[in-house]
Amino acid sequence: MKKWIKPALTLFIILVLIIPLASCGQEKIQTIRIAEVTRSIFYAPQYVALAEGFFEDEGLKVDLATTAGGDKTMTALLSDGADIALVGSETSIYVYARGSSDPVINFAQLTQTDGTFLVSRKKVENFTWDQLKGSTFLGQRKGGMPQMVGEFVLKKHGIDPRNDLNLIQNIDFANIATSFASGTGDYVQLFEPTASIFEKEGRGHIVASFGTESGHVPYTTFMAKQSFIDENQEIIEKFTRAIYKAQQWVYSHSSKEVAEAIQPYFEDTEAKVIEMVIDRYKGQESFAKNPILDEEEWKNLQNIMNEAGELPQEINHDTLVNTKIAEGVMN
Repeated sequence: MKKWIKPALTLFIILVLIIPLASCGQEKIQTIRIAEVTRSIFYAPQYVALAEGFFEDEGLKVDLATTAGGDKTMTALLSDGADIALVGSETSIYVYARGSSDPVINFAQLTQTDGTFLVSRKKVENFTWDQLKGSTFLGQRKGGMPQMVGEFVLKKHGIDPRNDLNLIQNIDFANIATSFASGTGDYVQLFEPTASIFEKEGRGHIVASFGTESGHVPYTTFMAKQSFIDENQEIIEKFTRAIYKAQQWVYSHSSKEVAEAIQPYFEDTEAKVIEMVIDRYKGQESFAKNPILDEEEWKNLQNIMNEAGELPQEINHDTLVNTKIAEGVMN
């Protein structure tokens, strides 16, 4: 009888020690809900962070939802349908200008240039921007970053969007490419991979990059309500660290390796096309190399909004931007 008491007691002690440890491990996994404005290769570092397990390394489980549009994405965030939003920084300005008591704070930048390209229906030799004068230009939604950047670049090249061309901007974002393919417009402003696919199929020809022309701007950032950041500082830090790892990974690996990593998130797009798009975005440094949204970029954003007549009020960088989190994880 006594012979089995000691082994049994030892087993009991081991179980008492192991079970709490296992429970602690489970408690460390925290779920974070992300609302992305659209599914795009433009956001490659985010998908790299998911595919390479950088979020898991930080003890985070990411629940990613595509909310299709800036308004819907911000609504999801403000109504607590999401913890973090990936969307253009201009949306945080719109919310603040409406007098929000719980402002939306930009804490980690993902892309630092516009991600659209100017696509011509006809092949153009030696393209110059003044060739757009008198043409029909199929632009993006009024008030959104693509359209504001588009108008900013046109004005930069001496083109009045309202008088020098026929500007169409009343077509829903999801239908712009279809409208161009069906014959609307001489030029169109398109995101990748649609621009490259159209060029490959002979439906259009990429003649210029709005990202190269407009300079650095906080085009897409991760943001959260101030209250969420205050109550979940550790989670926000872990999330930002995972994004920073992914940003470094993207620039330290080949476009082919990046394409292979994010392929599961773009099953309907050929691997070669994904690689070509990644290469193009890396070449013009559209992917931010770190999560810091600096003052110069914030100023450029408001200049672009002001030129488009969409800036409700000028807002200081430190009012809606938190760089301490990014600086902390980088150090």
